[in-house]
Amino acid sequence: MTLELGEQKLNKIIMVGDRVLIKPKSPLDKTKSGLYLPPGIQEKEKIQTGYVVKVGPGYPIPAINEVDEPWKDKSDEVKYVPLQPKEGDLAIYMQKSGFEIVFKKEKYFIVPHSAILMLIRDEGLFE
Repeated sequence: MTLELGEQKLNKIIMVGDRVLIKPKSPLDKTKSGLYLPPGIQEKEKIQTGYVVKVGPGYPIPAINEVDEPWKDKSDEVKYVPLQPKEGDLAIYMQKSGFEIVFKKEKYFIVPHSAILMLIRDEGLFE
């Protein structure tokens, strides 16, 4: 099942919790030996690769309000344990754990942090 989004801007999308927005890498249409693959064969793979586009704030930590210390600031602001992926990382993830969306005719996956198996961070990747 896919979800098609309208003409919003990508910077207006906010990821929630431990979710990561990934743009899949363009699929290979040939094998290393030169055989052409039929369309759709890449989608059947269990493990996919893609680039991290947006990252959620992380896992929420409950606020601890101590009643016996009234001078402390009592803020209801939720704190988060940050996630490992950063925008631009190459992620290797399990496709079955993700949810596919189409945004401006491009395919993206929303995957939980636990579905990401490995990250490749190369500072000079886009230079």
